[in-house]
Amino acid sequence: MGWSWWWHPCDGICPAQPWTWTPSWLRDNAMDGGAQQSSLREPPGPGNAEQEGVPGEWDGGEGLPEVKRSQPLFIHSSSRQLPEEEPRASSLPSIPNPFPELCSPSNSPILSSPALGQGSPREGASHVVKVFGEDGACRSLEASAGTTARQLCETLVRRTRALQDHSWALVELHQHLALERCLEDHESVVEVQSSWPPGADSRFVFRKNFTKYELFKSNAPFFPEVMVSSCLEANKSMAHSELIQNFLNSGSCPEVQGFLQLRESGRKVWKRFYFSLRRSGLYYSTKGTSKDPRHLQYFADLTESNIYYVTQGKKHYGTPTEFGFCIKPYKVRSGTKGLKLLCSEDEQSRSCWMAAFRLFKYGMQLYRNYQQAQVRLSQPSWIGPTPLRSVSDNALVAMDFSGCTGRVIENPSEVLTVALEEAQAWRKKTTHRYSLPAACQSSPLSAGEQCPAAGSHPAEPAIHRTQPWFHGRISREDTQQLIGRQGLVDGVFLVRESQRNPKGFVLSLCHLQRVKHYLILPSEEEGRLYFTMDDGQTRFADLIQLVEFHQINRGILPCKLRHYCTCVAL
Repeated sequence: MGWSWWWHPCDGICPAQPWTWTPSWLRDNAMDGGAQQSSLREPPGPGNAEQEGVPGEWDGGEGLPEVKRSQPLFIHSSSRQLPEEEPRASSLPSIPNPFPELCSPSNSPILSSPALGQGSPREGASHVVKVFGEDGACRSLEASAGTTARQLCETLVRRTRALQDHSWALVELHQHLALERCLEDHESVVEVQSSWPPGADSRFVFRKNFTKYELFKSNAPFFPEVMVSSCLEANKSMAHSELIQNFLNSGSCPEVQGFLQLRESGRKVWKRFYFSLRRSGLYYSTKGTSKDPRHLQYFADLTESNIYYVTQGKKHYGTPTEFGFCIKPYKVRSGTKGLKLLCSEDEQSRSCWMAAFRLFKYGMQLYRNYQQAQVRLSQPSWIGPTPLRSVSDNALVAMDFSGCTGRVIENPSEVLTVALEEAQAWRKKTTHRYSLPAACQSSPLSAGEQCPAAGSHPAEPAIHRTQPWFHGRISREDTQQLIGRQGLVDGVFLVRESQRNPKGFVLSLCHLQRVKHYLILPSEEEGRLYFTMDDGQTRFADLIQLVEFHQINRGILPCKLRHYCTCVAL
């Protein structure tokens, strides 16, 4: 006659009962007694495991042995561990666990499913992070829990062979909410990704952001006097720029005030209130511009929230202007409920509020990020064992190959003279070559370009098409959006083909947070082609010479060309 066994927490064996399998992690903890008292505990009951020799064993006497019921095990949520004790001997043989993933709840796919929330990322574990480019292309990267936004940007810069500078940024984009924000350099990418709700249309975008640290370089546009008037009144002996610079160097935020449109909760009605950002938080006045504590209403906890730009405010939220932003508390994971929507009157006002919110939330950490970025710029432009360029510019020497053998030019004056002569000769040669009428087969245009006779820009130099600041046939509206996404900073520019003039080009330049467009027209004189923006008063052999000139001289432009918009392919 065969036997069937079942096990219960009394560590005894009962015959003639249906066999029931119990996971090894429950069995082992119950047998250990005090080894796992913090997570598992056996309640007192009859038939304790230490009462008699081998409890529950049938001694062969008359009648069936007493059937002992298994007792429930209580699982405690406390993670405190007590000192381990000697495990008690078990009369059961070791049974392998067919479900080892159940031994550790942190590794269990059931307990860590997205439906129950992703929770905090585990240290040491690898996570897959998907990053999108501005062209929609995606690249998957493997990152640890401590990977910061700066480290991920540096990795992408190396892989795309882009020019390293501190303007590269990782942007958190929620397309279903029309919200986006630039991650700070010290933020954990995996932690931000784990806060997204399951199935949400959220992503990271890798692109330029020239406003990232611009407030530390030129603070006047970010904090106009009218919005920091209370600080100026309290410090009358200090100039405006000096006062703001003192706040920035100390990692603190000046008191900012101004009118904002506020969307009422649960309604589509916008009302105008006077807001004040103080050391204790963000307030709005219930009575005009009064700063009396009786009339100030606390609005939001900025330390427990993220601040986002609203990209399509009129379409999604009916904002009065296009200069909206949103305060999104950490506890709000999905949907629009709980979002605090605000709208400013112009871009300068919005930039001031966004800069003040960053300083209020991150303080000295933001200034340290800027200092570290400056240090990285002074270091070699590569990271890793394989440099992308020479170790040092000092290792480069000027060479003269005009004779039979090359020689090193040691005289600095001769080096400068040779460089200028060579550049001038190259300009003359290329200008003459491009100005000559040629057949399609002799055209200098690269493969894939149209023949000059069939294209819209006949007999023009095509070398500008390889430049990162040239964007081809991009529309005026797309240009506005691209410059706006990469930062409305003085000197941000790009060059594109004109849609109205088939032979011309357009230089789009940002100045005072507005994008202006300047027409570049080609002209021909004595068989030579040149480009001009001022009816021929200033002439340039090609677009590269035009851009290089205005990077050094303002010319007819309101400011010099400082940062060019570029898009990299991931």
